[in-house]
Amino acid sequence: MVTGDLSTAPDASGADDRASRIVLFDFDGVLFQGDSFSMFMRYRYQRSWLRKLLALLVMPWCLLCLPFSRWWAARALVHVALCGLGQQRYRLAAEDFADQLVRRPRQFHRDGLQALRRHVADGDEVIVVTGCEQVLAARLLSQLGLAEVGVIGSQLKPGWSGMRVTVHNVGRRKVQSLAAHGVKAWRVAYGDSMYDVAMLKQAREAVLVNGTPKLCKRVEKILGRSVTRVAWF
Repeated sequence: MVTGDLSTAPDASGADDRASRIVLFDFDGVLFQGDSFSMFMRYRYQRSWLRKLLALLVMPWCLLCLPFSRWWAARALVHVALCGLGQQRYRLAAEDFADQLVRRPRQFHRDGLQALRRHVADGDEVIVVTGCEQVLAARLLSQLGLAEVGVIGSQLKPGWSGMRVTVHNVGRRKVQSLAAHGVKAWRVAYGDSMYDVAMLKQAREAVLVNGTPKLCKRVEKILGRSVTRVAWF
């Protein structure tokens, strides 16, 4: 599920015009202060001693995975946190957490939200492309009054033990996910880490949010050009 209308693929004559209006935003670190889905997972564990016990049982597997892939270990802990949840129950749990999270003070980058709203007001087609899970990210934006903004996030699907990760929308996967929805070019992209390099590279203007001098130099070296640097609070 993708919020917003991203399914319309323009013909060749309209592709350049559409690309000139598309603006991409990462979510965590750009609009949101922190890792929103990790916060949801911690919340799930805090509310259940049984989930904590199951996490201890899978910890040996996680430790074996760590030298090869941190993602395999994290994925196992996500599956434990979502054990027993079907699609509808997951949606209710994610939306309830989002409704609580959006009320926390200083949880969002005010400057980032203002920049996003300016793009919307200017008539740009704004899409949030994030590693955060789709339902959670969409609910957070909706609660901020940004329900019309398109969202492409990580995907879950029901499994025999609960919801399971099918798409982790980070790195090059973001560009692939955009292409799957007919978005192959864009004017501006806002990111905050090396995970956003693929998305930034294809933008006419790449914007790095709260980047350290070292990170900015690394990103610029890969892109082969300068980036716009902004400090958002």
